[in-house]
Amino acid sequence: MNLTDLLPVLHGLPRSDKFRALQFLSVDLEREETAALEDGKSYPVWSPHDALDAASVLTQHLERMSGGR
Repeated sequence: MNLTDLLPVLHGLPRSDKFRALQFLSVDLEREETAALEDGKSYPVWSPHDALDAASVLTQHLERMSGGR
């Protein structure tokens, strides 16, 4: 069954069953997302904290756009 076939069936469900279907899909997606992550391993996350070069470039760009005011 594909999504095109499934949508009318989902639409016809009672409200409580729609919530259960949504919960099932949310949990299933979360499992898929975390399956690639290994326990105890660190993963880098970029942060703008201490990104002083980026701040300088942005400031220069904004000054050029405003005509140097």
